[in-house]
Amino acid sequence: MTLNPIAAELNETIAREARSVHDMLSDLGKRYYFPKGIISQSAEAKARAKRYNATIGIALEGGRPMHLSCIQKHFTEMEPAELYPYAPPAGRADLREAWREKQLAENASMRGRTLSAAVTTNALTHGLSLVAEMFIDPGDVLLLPDQLWGNYRLTFEVRHGGRIVTFPFFEGGGLNVGAFATALERLAAEHEKVTVILNFPNNPTGYTPTPAEAESVVASLVRAAEGGTRVLVVCDDAYFNLVYDDACLAESIFGHLANVHENLLAIRLDGATKEQFVWGFRVGFITFAAGGSGDLAAVHTALEKKTAGAIRAGISNSPHLSQSLVLRALRDPSFAEEQATKRQLLRSRALRVKEVLADSKFDEVWEPYPFNSGYFMCLRMKHVEAEPLRVHLLDKYGLGVIATAKHDIRVAFSCLEVDQLADVYEDIYRGARDLAS
Repeated sequence: MTLNPIAAELNETIAREARSVHDMLSDLGKRYYFPKGIISQSAEAKARAKRYNATIGIALEGGRPMHLSCIQKHFTEMEPAELYPYAPPAGRADLREAWREKQLAENASMRGRTLSAAVTTNALTHGLSLVAEMFIDPGDVLLLPDQLWGNYRLTFEVRHGGRIVTFPFFEGGGLNVGAFATALERLAAEHEKVTVILNFPNNPTGYTPTPAEAESVVASLVRAAEGGTRVLVVCDDAYFNLVYDDACLAESIFGHLANVHENLLAIRLDGATKEQFVWGFRVGFITFAAGGSGDLAAVHTALEKKTAGAIRAGISNSPHLSQSLVLRALRDPSFAEEQATKRQLLRSRALRVKEVLADSKFDEVWEPYPFNSGYFMCLRMKHVEAEPLRVHLLDKYGLGVIATAKHDIRVAFSCLEVDQLADVYEDIYRGARDLAS
């Protein structure tokens, strides 16, 4: 297939300034580009058509977006221009800049690094899908922990033909950095490119590494890159900042991976979903950080354009209304205080779970996996399988939990009040004893 000249130009820029990044692109990723068509012509007209602008693909009335009063009445504080027009494929420019400022304020390790702008996605799952489109070819290998979010398999294996390899996530009371290093070293010896997904806080277990554990993970990734393997690291930061233990890494591991080696491309996926508690708004972001001595800004700009092209081809753009609301929240003087209050409430629930689980009577029935952050924690059942227990808890106790593996039960303490938590674990305990007997 002949490449579009714009795609070829983007590829040439990436190859010239960061050859390894170019070689990480999938066949589809190499073909992506942002067209100089209706979108770019409309943008030019917006700036220069001083008399009449007949390029806009919406309806106007009285110089404002046409709208229905039965809808507008629900948005008394928002102007029609914030709600109804199409947002750019890469997202509102002011929101993207505000989110970048937020990222730098919250992650000291990102400051002073060369990063792309944050491109708006339709939340994090869409960001993962964009990564798969742009970087995963059939047969490509991905390294993840055995405690993983099941949707990774749909996105990377089912849709794009990748192959997920897992390592044991825990050893003792923390991250199994030795197993990670061994698995990565083996895959790096066998493959020219390895994709690693780092999801902290982890779904399903609610674990965030300590700074020492994170340092070990980064060192392993850099060693693989130094050995000549092209390493793509995807930082899935869906639950960013929801940490409840001072021993946790207090920022994204992404900043520790940005620009560290020419053979390592770090990608951060984060968003408003959990950070602003707006799950249905579907506003996320994707940020790139390549390494090497080339013009990284040019590389990142090319990747941004390819990402915008992928968004344009797939969903056209993300909802304008959601982006406007997220931006308003970021600009609101009460935002930080309100966010901190909600985080503290979640922390109180996590700490209550730890108090409940400290009862030694539970030791005969389960072993809790380490947890210190996020929305969830997991129990490894000792004498019963998870799926029969899940069904039994529904039928007899009216309790819903998730069976994530043969013997693992996930409990979302995020959606339970503090005074409900003891009852939940008592019911799981009774249910497990029912089946065991």
